[in-house]
Amino acid sequence: MAEFDNKEREEVFSKKVRAGKRTYFFDVKATRSGDFYLTLTESKKRLEDGVFVKHKIFLYKEDFEKFAEGLNETVDYIKNHQDVVEKRYEFAENQDSPVGKTPDEFNY
Repeated sequence: MAEFDNKEREEVFSKKVRAGKRTYFFDVKATRSGDFYLTLTESKKRLEDGVFVKHKIFLYKEDFEKFAEGLNETVDYIKNHQDVVEKRYEFAENQDSPVGKTPDEFNY
């Protein structure tokens, strides 16, 4: 029980992003000394057995700037060298899979 209480205490903030077949989790956690760090988790359901496979990256505050620079440079490279069509997804309340919509189909 003490281990569970410790886990609850260390999570500070969480953001869930559904993007097609994947879900991304951005979780801010705190170390025992109170320093924040970020975990990035990708979760995807395996078709063959329905099991969710997760990949996790731990990102510490001293690396935020360099990580963001590298990510932005890489995303800019892709955008400048290839057409990128961003998909928009809508999730029905009782539906796990997204229904792709074009921007014209959304009610803003």
